[in-house]
Amino acid sequence: MTLGVVRSATQERILDEAERLLARGGVQGVTTREIVEAAEQRNPSAVTYHFGSRQNLLLEILARRGGPIDEARGELLAATGKRPALRELVACLVVPYCSLLGSEAGRSYLRIVAQLRGRFAVWRVESDSDTTRNLAAVLDAVEEQLDASPAVRRERVVAMMLLLTGMSAERARRIDDGVGNELDDDAFVDNVVAMCAAVLEG
Repeated sequence: MTLGVVRSATQERILDEAERLLARGGVQGVTTREIVEAAEQRNPSAVTYHFGSRQNLLLEILARRGGPIDEARGELLAATGKRPALRELVACLVVPYCSLLGSEAGRSYLRIVAQLRGRFAVWRVESDSDTTRNLAAVLDAVEEQLDASPAVRRERVVAMMLLLTGMSAERARRIDDGVGNELDDDAFVDNVVAMCAAVLEG
């Protein structure tokens, strides 16, 4: 499926349950059967029937949340003007992403993305361009500001993404588990922006 396609109630139910289970049980740990049963589907092949494969189901989960995040990135990027500072660019990444901490479904998405960190180095090749177009634009602008070789710039971008997704997923887990966080939401976002900018600046 592509961004903007209307999903049936059954597809949404499967996506909701898969998102919840994969976030807590692990992308590799949860079985397709568990997803089907949680979604109360009688057809044991419901995932294949509605999404084609388990991998397509995962991609649809990512696109469902990733699309709106990328739209928000684009809006923030457009508001920065012609010569944004590095921290302004980083905020274009951090603010929309961390906004998902406010809902259980959003936190599930953050926890799933953190499990896929091994793919970040090749994300520009493998990602759905419909949901990463503005992400790519922000990162291109970030790299242009870094005083380093192309290889070092790429390494710093990957490190920044690891930091952002890891910190967000850990905060999501603590919220879901009812464990307190020392920083309030605004302070957390400000700190993530500062830390990510520091990684990029080296």
